[in-house]
Amino acid sequence: MAIFKKTQLAPEVEPAVRAAVGGGGSSIGSFYQYTVGPAVTRALSVPTVSRARDLIASMIGCLDLRSYTLQWNGDEYEKIYVPGESWFSHPDPRVTRNFIMANTFSDLFFYGRATWAITGRYGNGMPASFTWLPMGSTTFNDANGPQVFGPSNAVLFAGQPVKTEDTVQFLSPINGLLFQGARAVDIAIRLDDSARRFATQETGAGYLQQKGGEPMTGTELGELAQAWSAARNVNAIGALNEFVNFVPFDGTPDKMQLIESRQHAAVELSRVANIPAYLVNAPAGTGMTYLNAVQARQDLFLFGAKPFISCIEETLSMDNILPRGRHVEFNLDGYLGDKTTTAPDTNSAKDIAEIVQKIYLGVVNGVLTVDEARQIINEGGASLPQTMNEPTATDRDEAIS
Repeated sequence: MAIFKKTQLAPEVEPAVRAAVGGGGSSIGSFYQYTVGPAVTRALSVPTVSRARDLIASMIGCLDLRSYTLQWNGDEYEKIYVPGESWFSHPDPRVTRNFIMANTFSDLFFYGRATWAITGRYGNGMPASFTWLPMGSTTFNDANGPQVFGPSNAVLFAGQPVKTEDTVQFLSPINGLLFQGARAVDIAIRLDDSARRFATQETGAGYLQQKGGEPMTGTELGELAQAWSAARNVNAIGALNEFVNFVPFDGTPDKMQLIESRQHAAVELSRVANIPAYLVNAPAGTGMTYLNAVQARQDLFLFGAKPFISCIEETLSMDNILPRGRHVEFNLDGYLGDKTTTAPDTNSAKDIAEIVQKIYLGVVNGVLTVDEARQIINEGGASLPQTMNEPTATDRDEAIS
């Protein structure tokens, strides 16, 4: 009688996706251990910082990803767009792309670096899914910063080690705002605290002075001052006898230049955030009167978002993320209003003034309606009627002379 032995054959093809990190005792996925850090929460309490962060985060979070290869056409490399990976639409299957991209930028903005964990891989070993690791819970034993010199080989999340090969480390070309803007943030918060103190006082700041009677001890004076302050929060009218006098302080918000100081702090924070001051409603001090929406988006991209966009694009294009020769980029066509990723040259101040003058004369003389004038301004003068662009007799005389 033959003896048969049951054997289990190995599958001919590896599973499409296999797990990477996140199992066992790992803290990844245990959200109660996640934190962005108290320093970030403190910085976001400043409206200028919050506005700058939200502007760029909303832009990056709303952009689609696309893949391309480079092909030499004899003169230069040409982009050939190819189908992207499945994770392009949802890098983390549990959340939206908007969420993970916006928070990745936020870590780059505040800390100068960001980290993803690879949670799944294709059968060929390439990453198939990711998850964002907040910097407030991530530490690097061999690279604490603030200056980053390269990827860390000792990554810990919530105190537990994570394999370096199962992480994606984004290194920003710009130091984090928490480091390079620490003093500017602290000054802005102190000025806000001062404004809050003035806002919570029913009456002006001052002190109580005893004018007669038995001298009061320090404790008694303190209790009197506390009682006076508490009563003013309830009723603006108070009563004192002939022995105590209220003396208001001479310092007021305008005399202390509190308003001007807060405006200056907003401008300083816009500089630290590398974002045009007018985008965060800070006093710009420049002629931005005729800036249209397209130019504002181009300025936000060029001055604020581009370094972070390039950082994310180049990191996700590395050979440990995509097959060699494949690249990833954000689709900026719809955002910038054209099919280029660079902002076009803006008109000079003289050209803008001439366009505005022609639009004004067109409306006054009945050549243009108000709606047509608004459309021309929004398009940067591109749709200005050709007849209005022709030189006038005065222009010809000046050219001849």
